[in-house]
Parts: sequence; structure tokens; C-alpha cells
Amino acid sequence: MVADDPLPPVPTDICGLPQGAAAVARGIARLFRRNQIWVAPEIALPNGRRADLMGLDSRGAIVIVEIKVSRADLLGDAKWPEYLDHCDRFYWGLPPSLDAALVQSPAFLPDTTGLIIADAYDAEIVRPAATRPLAPARRKSETARLACLALRRLNLLHDPAAPGEPY
Repeated sequence: MVADDPLPPVPTDICGLPQGAAAVARGIARLFRRNQIWVAPEIALPNGRRADLMGLDSRGAIVIVEIKVSRADLLGDAKWPEYLDHCDRFYWGLPPSLDAALVQSPAFLPDTTGLIIADAYDAEIVRPAATRPLAPARRKSETARLACLALRRLNLLHDPAAPGEPY
């Protein structure tokens, strides 16, 4: 790191995200933090899928962001609709280098899904996500599961050598 560089280097990996996706995740996390939305990366869902970013806003609404850094990855993902049952708002997170017009297609449900353009340092919501409130029982279980995972990860940061389930 250069002495006059005010920002630390971009991590090459955040809980399994590839380098390009990690940069986008960092920018989105910064945007969300300013808006009191707290996210964690790589969250396993009960249906076996894994959300790139998942978190809670200050009102308890659940947000999922699916990060795509290449055209092939974006167009080849047919499983993303399975995330919609686990969040109130769903966003696509793309780098500035990826053509955002791709997610305007009806296949990407532009009336439902939001769009965030992000780099390693910041992000912008280009299209807000529609709010689709979860059923109360689903919200309770998703919130509890997310909280337990976040606390487990925090505990591992404090004491990585402690016995017990690691992740």
C-alpha cells in the first residue's frame, strides 16, 4: 500500500467471492452501510442456493444482492429466481464494465429486481428494487438464520482456534 493511499487494497477474496465480485461487493457494502443496510457475503439459503450478499435494513427488511461480473455469468444463471422467496428486495450488482442493459430484459424481472452499479470504492442504485414483503414466519426464520451465521462468523474472528463448528 502506498503511504498516501487513503484506502486499503481491495481484497482478492471475501468469503469465497472471486476478485472482481469482491470489489463489487465492497462497493455495495459501502453504499448500504451509508443507508443503514448491513450485509454479509456468501450466505447459504435453506434451498441450497448461496446469496452473494444478504442483509437487513434498519426496519428489518431482508435484502439479497446477486453479483455478476461477466456477461456469460449473468446470462447463464437460471437459478437466481429461487432467491426471491428469501428476501423483501432483490438487487443485481454489476461492475461499470458490464452492460447494465442486459438486466432490462423481461427475463430479469426489471419491475421486481433492482440494479446496483459498483466498483471497489462505491456504488449507486440505478434501479430501486420493488419491495415484496416476506410472510412473517419466513421473515422470522430468515432473520434468525442470518443473525446466527453473522454471530458465528464474528465469534470466529475473535477466537478462530476455539473448538466447535467452524462455519
